[in-house]
Amino acid sequence: MQKGPTWTKQLRGSALGLGWTNDLWLRSAWRKAGCEHCINSRVHKFLLLAALFALSVAAQTQTDKKAGGAVTEWLSYGGDKASSKYSPLTQIGRDNFSRLRVAWTWRSAEEAITKANPDLTTWVWESTPLMVGGVLYVSTSLSQVAAIDAATGKTRWIYDPETWKKGTPSNNGFVHRGVAYWADANDQRILFGTGDGYLICLNAQTGKPIPTFGEQGRIDLTQGLGRLVNRRLYGVSSPPIICRDVVVMGSKVNDVPLEKEMPPGDVRGFDVRTGKQQWLFRAESSWKTTGGANVWTLMSADDELGYVYLPFSTPSNDWYGGQRPGDGLFGESLVCLDARTGKRVWHFQIVHHGLWDYDLPAAPNLIDVRVNGRPVKAVAQVSKQGYVYVFDRVTGRPIWPIEERAVPQSTVPGEKSSRTQPFPTKPAPFDRQAVTENDVVDFTPELRKEALAVLASYHYGPLYTPPSLEKPTIQMPGWAGGASWAGAACDPETGMMYVPSITSPLAISMVNPAPRLPAPYVGVPAPMETMQGVPLWKPPYGRITAIDLNTGDHRWMVPMGDLDHPWLQPLGIPPVGRPTRGHALLTKTLLLVGQEGTTQRAEGREPESVTVRNFEIHDPKLSAYDKATGKVVGEVALPRNATAAPMTYMLNGKQFIVVATGGSNLPAELIALGLP
Repeated sequence: MQKGPTWTKQLRGSALGLGWTNDLWLRSAWRKAGCEHCINSRVHKFLLLAALFALSVAAQTQTDKKAGGAVTEWLSYGGDKASSKYSPLTQIGRDNFSRLRVAWTWRSAEEAITKANPDLTTWVWESTPLMVGGVLYVSTSLSQVAAIDAATGKTRWIYDPETWKKGTPSNNGFVHRGVAYWADANDQRILFGTGDGYLICLNAQTGKPIPTFGEQGRIDLTQGLGRLVNRRLYGVSSPPIICRDVVVMGSKVNDVPLEKEMPPGDVRGFDVRTGKQQWLFRAESSWKTTGGANVWTLMSADDELGYVYLPFSTPSNDWYGGQRPGDGLFGESLVCLDARTGKRVWHFQIVHHGLWDYDLPAAPNLIDVRVNGRPVKAVAQVSKQGYVYVFDRVTGRPIWPIEERAVPQSTVPGEKSSRTQPFPTKPAPFDRQAVTENDVVDFTPELRKEALAVLASYHYGPLYTPPSLEKPTIQMPGWAGGASWAGAACDPETGMMYVPSITSPLAISMVNPAPRLPAPYVGVPAPMETMQGVPLWKPPYGRITAIDLNTGDHRWMVPMGDLDHPWLQPLGIPPVGRPTRGHALLTKTLLLVGQEGTTQRAEGREPESVTVRNFEIHDPKLSAYDKATGKVVGEVALPRNATAAPMTYMLNGKQFIVVATGGSNLPAELIALGLP
């Protein structure tokens, strides 16, 4: 007689553990099964408990999938909240990768709007879809959200917040990277920020706003920041991260000060059910004036610890800090917060008093490794300057020493740069840093002579050489160099990290801005000159580096892509890599990388002008690399270059790989690949 009640108690305990909180849910489930008249029957109560047990097992299996077991879905932007970009699926492998074919395509919902409004200019499509329960959820550059049948590519619903009707959003305009998903036993929600600064919560089944969240499904993020914020200077382009039922929101703000008081970079936590603000984390004291120091990029979370990991950017403005003396807490720092309270657990400042736009560009990777035989819960942050900073994610202690070293000092009036900067001792840099004459290209004596003549017109030096008034200063890497927002992929089974990066220097000219701008100097960036398309530097210009996070050692490095240039073809040199962003997806057997096309940049006349890019199609393909060696083992042609990280899932026994392509001046389209 004891077994029945005990078993019932255990079942209810497991149900509670899965969020099924009372008998009302049981009765609701039974009514949905068509047996309402039998609710009070002992037999049906027994059957109900049996059904609950089955549901409990199924739900626990789903929980295991989310935790990194037999994953068949793609539940967060980076695959999981650890931002691993990893899936253990194996149906697609090196032996059949090149047999992949287009299974379906989906043209972005923004197309009709941009055709009807030719003055609208979007960025490339930077969104990676989620896949939950056979449905893809994806955002467009115009902050729309769509639900798509994951088997057929057919649209289920589209939600348009009509951000595009309110003018061009802050900083880099119409750009968006994705959404977040949350569910309990009774509810499934899609949450996302918009380019004009709203947090919106949708019913995942219908695409309709949840009326009990915020004000009819939305929250105005420009409110509650301590002062009024000009909406045109503030928005959201990356998805939130959800940890322990708290929606953690970052923001994007203009890099250059356009008003006396710029938007602060505060991060906030909201209750996922009601939208009520739970906490606000002040980025640093410059929130009162110069603003910035925001989290514009992707974030990571550890649900077990209840911690979120936030990569902060530079306080405004990017290349002059005379109005923000000191190191700039928490500017350009990796910050760990308690998700429930918003309290700081630990932080580490990657750059002191930033003058290089070396904001942390990507979600940190959470990975468990073994260092000197000891298990470590680690967090690894890639950076624009070509370093990986690795910490114990519980305590914030560096896994390997990070040393403060002297760096060159600024000569710009009013500027007081930091005398030292942190330099990791391990891992070694994964991309080129600094500029010397020895770095100049030497394919032929003529090319080298021309490159040296170009180099003489610039100010240059080691990493962290500050901008100068005398000449344009070469920043190596530049704001798009090293690792960008595409970030890295990590294998939780081996502890290996794979980092796509590009050698992309930038020339910074310091100028006196328009009188209406509240700063004596601003930096104006420009791409480096080339010799008719050949970079000044020795290759590779794009690369992939494999780093063992158990030891901090590099395992291999290979060029990523190649330059198709008539000067280089007769020389018979091996691939030199292409300096365009690479987007990675990791499976149990392969590293997949899609690389963006070449870009042309049209600069505005004033520092705050929105940069316009025309994107070309250049060798569009998805490449498969051997994880152990970096050797290319397969390639699949794409109609346009990849513009966001690929994702993968299994549905009805078939593995799919989906990647966003195009956008801006090219058709924006999701491409789904599968085996014939």
